[in-house]
Amino acid sequence: MRHTVRLHGVIVGHSELEHIDPDVDRAWGLFRPGLGYELVQPVFELFAQAVPLDGSPKDTALLDRYHQSRDALHLELQDEQSRTIKTSAIHIVDYSQFGGPATIELDVLISDEGYWRRRATGG
Repeated sequence: MRHTVRLHGVIVGHSELEHIDPDVDRAWGLFRPGLGYELVQPVFELFAQAVPLDGSPKDTALLDRYHQSRDALHLELQDEQSRTIKTSAIHIVDYSQFGGPATIELDVLISDEGYWRRRATGG
C-alpha cells in the first residue's frame, strides 16, 4: 500500500511502509523522496547529526532542536485513497549526506485505529 508524506499539500515522498509493529503503532519502510523533500531534508539532517551512526555520543541539544523543528513541520501521512492517517510522529531516517547508507527510510507512529483495522484486513 503506497503512503504519501505531505508538507502543506506538497508531496515530500512515498513509502509502502512494508514493515509494521501494530503493538506499538509503528510502521516503517523504504522512502522515495519527492520534489518537496528538499524542503524538509535539513530538519532530518539535524537528527543524523545529533545521533551519529558511528556510535558517538548523542548531541541532546541538537536532538531537542530536531524534535522541535520536526514537530513544527506538521507533516501529513496519506494512504492510497488520499485519506489522512492520524500520526503522533513522522520521522525520515536519512544519513545519506553524512556518508551513511544511500537508502532513506520512513518511520511513522500511527495513532489511527481505523488505519490499523484496514491494514489488518487488507482494505
